Amino acid sequence: MRPGRLEAFSDGVLAIIITIMVLELRVPEGHRLSDLVHTTGVGLLTYLLSFVYVGIYWNTHHHMFHLVRRVNGGVLWANLALLFCLSLVPFTTTWVSESRFEQIPVVIYGLNLLSAAVAYLVLQRVIIRQQGPESPLRRAVGADRKGKISVVFDVIGILSALTIDRGGRVGVWIALACFVAIVIMWVVPDRRIDRVVRQYGTSG
Repeated sequence: MRPGRLEAFSDGVLAIIITIMVLELRVPEGHRLSDLVHTTGVGLLTYLLSFVYVGIYWNTHHHMFHLVRRVNGGVLWANLALLFCLSLVPFTTTWVSESRFEQIPVVIYGLNLLSAAVAYLVLQRVIIRQQGPESPLRRAVGADRKGKISVVFDVIGILSALTIDRGGRVGVWIALACFVAIVIMWVVPDRRIDRVVRQYGTSG
């Protein structure tokens, strides 16, 4: 089958995920800036981080499927696995926010991000296997160092939160720094797929 329905479904799910996250933000009881900072400040920061994460997945997913002409059952299930992981982001984001960055919520948030990163790599591998060794996606991603580095940073963040300064916050802040570093790495435009899309479009 053609990937149009898969892309439309995925876009809808990601839009709902973002909507749920913003609905979880608490409205300040007062009307001063201090009320906003006290009531919603942490929530806005975690929402911003998770929003950019989900936005990056939407962006990379959109670009990736520009190089896919047909999908099979394996691709559909791998895509659903990715969407399942991302659908948990509103829950873990809210928990981190309401706990004000306590250790266990941050660890679970990191595990959520790690599961999404692994699911994305699996989806990518399933597509490449379906398309064959000369697939356009394979040429575009190459060794996919950014994807693998993201997984490593997630693991480092989770382990830091679990093992470093367990009675304090040093490990938690290292973990959050790792998660932010991943966002910064992916926000920088990646032209690999764009180049192959142009080549594929002219030759296909």
